[in-house]
Amino acid sequence: MARVLTALVVAFFSVFFIYPAVMVLGEAFWTEETGLTFTFVGEIFSNPLYLEGLWNAFALGICSTLASLALAFPLALVSHRYLFPGKSILGALVLIPLVLPPFVGAVGVKQILGVQGSLNAFLIDLGIMSAQAPYDWLGESRFLGIVIMNALHLYPILYMNVAAALSHLDPAMEEAAENLGAGPWKRLWRITLPLCTPGIFAGGAIVFIWSFTELGVPLVFDYTRVAPVQVFDGIKDLGNNPFPYALVAVMLLVSSTVFLISKKLLGKSNLGKAPRPKGRSSEKPLAGWKGWACSALFVFVFLIASIPHLGVIFSSLAGDWYATVLPERFTLDNYEEALGHPLVVPSIQNSLVYAGLATLVDIILGVAIAWVVVRSNIKGRGVLDALVMLPLAVPGLVLAFGYLALSQEGRAFHFLVGDLGNPIILLVIAYAVRRLPYVVRAAVAGLEQSNIQLEEAARSLGAGPIRTLKRISLPLIGANVVAGAILAFAFAMLEVSDSLILAQQREHFPITKAIYALLGTLGNGHELAAALGVWAMVFLGISIVGAVLLGGKKGGLFKL
Repeated sequence: MARVLTALVVAFFSVFFIYPAVMVLGEAFWTEETGLTFTFVGEIFSNPLYLEGLWNAFALGICSTLASLALAFPLALVSHRYLFPGKSILGALVLIPLVLPPFVGAVGVKQILGVQGSLNAFLIDLGIMSAQAPYDWLGESRFLGIVIMNALHLYPILYMNVAAALSHLDPAMEEAAENLGAGPWKRLWRITLPLCTPGIFAGGAIVFIWSFTELGVPLVFDYTRVAPVQVFDGIKDLGNNPFPYALVAVMLLVSSTVFLISKKLLGKSNLGKAPRPKGRSSEKPLAGWKGWACSALFVFVFLIASIPHLGVIFSSLAGDWYATVLPERFTLDNYEEALGHPLVVPSIQNSLVYAGLATLVDIILGVAIAWVVVRSNIKGRGVLDALVMLPLAVPGLVLAFGYLALSQEGRAFHFLVGDLGNPIILLVIAYAVRRLPYVVRAAVAGLEQSNIQLEEAARSLGAGPIRTLKRISLPLIGANVVAGAILAFAFAMLEVSDSLILAQQREHFPITKAIYALLGTLGNGHELAAALGVWAMVFLGISIVGAVLLGGKKGGLFKL
């Protein structure tokens, strides 16, 4: 049975994960006339426009990662070392950015930090800034705005990875350095920082790949000279233009290289692997102003990270908001009008269908994969576990582009969309492949912690594998599976790259594509998009809290 399940999963991933990626590489490096060729990729590096797009994407990845680290590392270090007022609550608040899709948050950032935004209006009212020469905080190219948005959204990933690395450190190492006369800064650079390097590389790789291939935020900021947007623009001419394939291939190679380097460095590093002895704690209670100063640091980062959320919320309630600190008039009309807009309700229905079916696929595959990995003795199960984690390393932009190319007339996946171009099957598969790791990790954690003797007892009493799974295993890991499924469903509902690229017709738009379309609508399109964005923010927030309550504390849910 384990071999059959493994064969089915490998076949599924071969067709819908490996094949699209290989196809993109094939179109970029192979032609029927000449065979292997580097002409198209060479043109990418010789064409100033494409080269600028790649460089800008790379620079966005580096700057966003450094900015995220600058926010995350001090918070993780303070949380690791000290006890201060409100620590548990403040530690949860810094994760708030995860509940807002980044390209929706970009709408709020533009409203607050734009030339005619509320920050400049506030400074003008104070007499600090001239109304005739307002400062452009986002920069003319909007590069800085994208970095800010990426950092504010992604720093929790680095925070959780660094905090996890610090939690495994033995405080005796820092105490020994202190006894030998090392000051705080020297201990930080010579002991603490090297020991938490694995966490920094693990989180940094995810942040870099995400920022390097981010499509939604640059689109909202009208930043067109960046590789993901150039790929998006090249969709219109897939049949006759090989350069979008070459550009996607280069992005795939860069992302894969970063991921492999990160894994190799982590694999070689023995730093920080020894767990902290039980009963020992490095947390030092802080009283008085020092404790409140630590609390203030968390509050400050929370307020900064809340800028996109506040901007989206106020935009959704604004009757008129231009060059003023707050909207001149508040109204709920935007919510009512959004629900009556011909794009909104159908897009919600579409997303529910797409995400629901994808989650069902993930539950079936995830439980099967977890059973093979944890309960079977089949050779290569570790490879299977690693294979289903690869979608976390391969950008969604690459897979979505591969699916779209393969669904063109005459290509292998065209039968999945038909002559009418209905992308429901492609979107379900794309969502399922991208979010399967959440369910797998949750199910694996549940099986590792459940009592295998109960399953053995059922088998000894004559129950077959299916009956044992249904009556024993699933009830034991039910909370974990539901927790992983909630996360898979929530993030599928708000998936950006797959939705923007694969849904080409209005009647098939999911929520994120509807938000993007509303942003381009004249009149109050931004306000309607913000209203829909608030709904998305509330939905994702409730989903994350529910997933944490159900399975987050039972181990492994967020250890992806």
